[in-house]
Amino acid sequence: MKRTALLIAGLGVFLFVQAAQAQWTTAKRITWTSGDSSTPVAAVDSSGAIHVVWSDVTPGNGEIYYKRSEDGGVTWSAVKRLSWMTMSSVNPAMAIDSEDVIHVAWQDDTLGTNELYYRRSTAGGAAWDATKRLTWTPGQSVCPALALTSDDAVHIVWSCYKPILGSYEIFYRGSTDAGLSWSPAKRLTWTSGGSHFPAVAAASGNTIQVVWHDETPGNDEIYYKKSTDGGTTWSAFKRLTWNSGDSNYPSIGIGSSGALHIAWSDNTPGSPELYYKSSVDGGTTWNPARRLTWTSEWCYSSAIALDSADTIHLVWRRDYAHDEADIYYKSSMNGGVTWSLAEDLTGNNGRSYHPAVAIDSSDALHIVWHDEIPGNFEIYYRKRN
Repeated sequence: MKRTALLIAGLGVFLFVQAAQAQWTTAKRITWTSGDSSTPVAAVDSSGAIHVVWSDVTPGNGEIYYKRSEDGGVTWSAVKRLSWMTMSSVNPAMAIDSEDVIHVAWQDDTLGTNELYYRRSTAGGAAWDATKRLTWTPGQSVCPALALTSDDAVHIVWSCYKPILGSYEIFYRGSTDAGLSWSPAKRLTWTSGGSHFPAVAAASGNTIQVVWHDETPGNDEIYYKKSTDGGTTWSAFKRLTWNSGDSNYPSIGIGSSGALHIAWSDNTPGSPELYYKSSVDGGTTWNPARRLTWTSEWCYSSAIALDSADTIHLVWRRDYAHDEADIYYKSSMNGGVTWSLAEDLTGNNGRSYHPAVAIDSSDALHIVWHDEIPGNFEIYYRKRN
């Protein structure tokens, strides 16, 4: 986005105004299947190629699929199937390192309980290594999230239920050799209530930042902890919200200076609304929560990302009372102090769910989601230059 600085004489104040408005491409459908395609995630490699993975039930059970675009989303490769299981492979996560190795993880319940699985591609998605199992749990391992530190170490967090635990807790594993081998599973939480839906982001050096929601207080609240040594040791947890309603489903992003930005859904106002808070000192202290939406509907399923200018980009799902849902977007150019007006990116009469956002080296935004307009859920894509 181009901006012009106007100097107000005598005041030494710069007022930034928008000189040219960014443009969104038309929504593009990128899957055509007989079953539902859902929960997409996206990432961009060093050449600007866009990579998308999702779960599809067309085979009769959920399986993980992949495709890519090498021309900025104009055309897309053929679909490639990444999993062949007898039950449901769902909730994929993806990250791409500086060598353009693509890392994908997901959960699958073929063995009777959900376990985490992993594949990688060192060939830009053209070929993939064999599937690797990451967990052996007498319970459930669900909702994986991936991030990469600046040394290309791969970090995965997830929510795990074991009968001996009595509730879900957050666990962690790491790989320092591009996914070939993994550290032992490390438990990050010890609470009397369930710890769910972790989100992870990595800063420069070996710092890993994790947020999740926890029901220990009697309602869901947002919690946080970090590791500054690549996952070897972890800080004490920090509680970030104190509300009468449920605060849940957090997302997290990191700026170039290490500032942390999180968004989540909170139903304290009566219906779920989006809230935001930030930390400019690496998670030691946090600014007060800021409410971002005022609707009579439900706002949740947020995804957050920052570009090279530290502009914060936020997408989320907004449900309507008449069984419709759209994907919305807003941004902040000043560290979350003020935000743009919300933009409806889908605006159709169906249900648009599960947005994900990726940013390339030229700061173009790439948004994916699943939408039922064709009659079943399919994956859609939009770009903002």
